[in-house]
Parts: sequence; C-alpha cells; structure tokens
Amino acid sequence: MSETTAARPPEPDFSAITTEELLAYREAENRFRASSGARAFLGEPDAGAEISWQTVELPGRDLPVRVHRPAPAGDDGTEARTGPLPLVVHVHGGSFVGTAVQCDWTNSHLAARLPALVVSVEHRLLAPGTPLSDAADDGWDVLRHVVAHAEEWGVDPARVAVFGESCGALISALTAVRAREAGLELRAQVLVNPAVDVTGTMFDYPSVAEYAYSPAPVLPQLELFQRLAVPPGSDARAVSPLYADDLSGLAPALVVVPTLDAAADHGRRYAERLHEAGTSVRLSEYSGAQHAFLTLPGVEPQAHAAQAEILAFLRTTLAQ
Repeated sequence: MSETTAARPPEPDFSAITTEELLAYREAENRFRASSGARAFLGEPDAGAEISWQTVELPGRDLPVRVHRPAPAGDDGTEARTGPLPLVVHVHGGSFVGTAVQCDWTNSHLAARLPALVVSVEHRLLAPGTPLSDAADDGWDVLRHVVAHAEEWGVDPARVAVFGESCGALISALTAVRAREAGLELRAQVLVNPAVDVTGTMFDYPSVAEYAYSPAPVLPQLELFQRLAVPPGSDARAVSPLYADDLSGLAPALVVVPTLDAAADHGRRYAERLHEAGTSVRLSEYSGAQHAFLTLPGVEPQAHAAQAEILAFLRTTLAQ
C-alpha cells in the first residue's frame, strides 16, 4: 500500500451511500490514511521499530499483514535482544474503511518498548458480499498461522496477546473466544472502544443515543456497519461477543473506553459480562476522549496515556 502524500476525500452520506460510492470512498480514504500527510493526525512511528508488509498464505487466500519488529541493536544505545519475542496480533478498526497503517504509531511503540513482534491484520473490509464473519476469520486465521509457525516468525507461542480497536476490538474479542475453544492459550486481550453488539439491540444503549450525532455524526456509520456486518438470514449473535454463551476462562482483558463515544456502553457492558463470567478484566475510561482517539495522537492528547496503559498491561501479562 502506497505511503505517499494524498488528499483526504470528503465524507459521504453514509445513510444513502451506494456500493460503488463506498468502494471509491474506501480507496481514497485508505490512500490518505497510508500517506505521509496523515501522520500529523495519526502520529509518527517509533524509530525503535522496523515496519514492513508481509503476506500470510492462508487456505484459499493470501492476506497482507503489517509487521512491526524491534529494531536491531545499534549505535543508538538499544540493547541486543535474544530469544523469541512475545507476539501481539492486532486488528485495526474501521469496519468498511481502514488500514493497518493507521495504527503504526501505537504498534511500532509496542514493538520497540515491550519489546514484541506486532502483526497487524489487513483484514477484509466489510462490503456487500464481505460480511463481518470474513474479517473475523482473517483475525483468527492469522493468529493460528503465526503461532503454528512461531519459530519462523521468531515468537514465543506461550506469550501471545490480541489487540484491536472498534470493529477490530470486536474481532479480537471473537478471536479470544475462538482461541479458548481451540485450546490456544492467550496471555491477554486489549479491546479499545469495542463495538461488541451487532444484533438488533446494537443501538439500545444510552451512549448511542447521547453521542449519535455529537461530537460527530456516527449513527449513520454504525447503521451501515450493521447492515454490512450481518447480511439478511445470518446469525448476528455469532459475531456479537457480548452474546457469547460462555465468557469464562478467557485471557485477562483490558477494556479501554473513551467516554464521548456512541459505543462506550458496549465496552462497559462487555467488561461487566467478562467480570460476571469470572474472567479477569480491567475497565479503563478516558473522560472527554472520542471514539478513534488511540489512532489520533496528533489531535487527541489522551492517546498517549492510553498507549502507556496498554504498554504496561501487556508488559505485565506477556512477561516470561
């Protein structure tokens, strides 16, 4: 994906957008997010990490992943690192638009400072014919692939975490459940502004009503997200971790909730359900922060504090 300068497209009317308009907007918006000009908003990557695209060969498809590695020891005083690294499998937000590049700031910081190998999944974005279940499969299949080829990737399969934002947090939550069912032990899950309910009750939360159009008009985007995520005839509960039958025995969770967010009550309720099931969970709220704040350090000051909290949580849970 190109990382040159690009202009940001105007935001369309999500309540009336056609498939052709959605795909055109997606291409232009993702080109902007991957451009050098977007870094004023998205943040500069940590100089202590190396970033590259790789391809994961999965059954029936090849999937790009954005890989963040600690930079090798050098004259800048960094220490030589020996042995396999812990693994963090990350899933970016955006649902029908988005790219792993938009998360370079946090993921490169985690790679350099934990240190760890951070693999960010360039999952299939939602569109007619590409429902949420496809993107969820991408997150799960990349995790399984990297763990199964741990030596090749240079990671410790006993020190693995999942991490995501928004729709990516939903996918990460689903991945944590699938990992437990498959006997793949995770050390941690980090869920930032998770939207964990795409059933008919998705909009039945006070935060959705309160922040539907302020500080940004997000309700039409959420409605489009639900329409694309769950085609007619599919089971919304299967991709809504809030309604999973059993949330016990999952990896310890850090749930990060910005308070000026329509999906804030999704995160709060999911943290409650994890606690009720006996899963270790910490709910951390950031007062005055908006939905995508972690990916916007250039305009959201609390992104730095949230990044530091995530780093500390993963440093503890992924310790040898």
